[in-house]
Amino acid sequence: MVQGVILSVAIVAGVGILIGLFLGIASNKLHVEVDEKEVAVLAALPGNNCGGCGFPGCSGLAAAIAKGEAPVGQCPVGGEPVAAVIAGIMGVEAGKEDRKVAYVHCQGTADNAEVKYEYVGAPDCRVIDQVPGAGPKACEYGCLGGGTCVSVCQFDAIHIVNGVALVDKEACKACGKCVDICPRHLIDLVPYSMTQAVACRSKDRGPVVMKACKVGCIGCGICVKNCPAGAITLEDNVARIDQEKCQHCGVCVEKCPRKAISKVEA
Repeated sequence: MVQGVILSVAIVAGVGILIGLFLGIASNKLHVEVDEKEVAVLAALPGNNCGGCGFPGCSGLAAAIAKGEAPVGQCPVGGEPVAAVIAGIMGVEAGKEDRKVAYVHCQGTADNAEVKYEYVGAPDCRVIDQVPGAGPKACEYGCLGGGTCVSVCQFDAIHIVNGVALVDKEACKACGKCVDICPRHLIDLVPYSMTQAVACRSKDRGPVVMKACKVGCIGCGICVKNCPAGAITLEDNVARIDQEKCQHCGVCVEKCPRKAISKVEA
């Protein structure tokens, strides 16, 4: 009996030693060097994993920055403060990053937009856009108000107000998820400093726009003629402002007969 117990213990001990030796050898063979800079950069990032940087989460961005494949200010959520920390880790100059925010190019609220019928169904813009007539609103280019953009925002920066998505500039981190999911491509990332914007994306001609929305752009060209900086052009019957040329004078806002160009609140 005693010999059997001793033999069992010896076998278990021997197996344990063999496993230990195997794990030790495997650990040495499979050891992966850790990039200390990558670890430090990852710790400095906010950890939202929103994908707004263009990489698969914060770990992907940290690896790219450590390898010199992405700038230190690539994280839209962290902004300049995080960029400064990462620059210190990498031993480079942070530079000044131009802050971006999301903007919805539509003013087709319940007060402004004509409605063809009452929609009853899933509150998802991707679904609404596929129903007969491309949704209940007369304008087939405007915000559908389903709130799909709201559902993907991690920062509570976008809400449906009177039938149209509205972005809170201060809360927005420019992750770009709302931009990607909008089926009508009404949302852009624009400079935080932007003061005037064409709040319309309709490509219809003037008479059609006037029947569909009280504040839709009719492509009259008055803003183009009056812009002292030559920053406005007409494309597909709708005005577009080149923000790099814009002098923020506000003349376009004053001259637009349809109020399709709005002043962006600070």
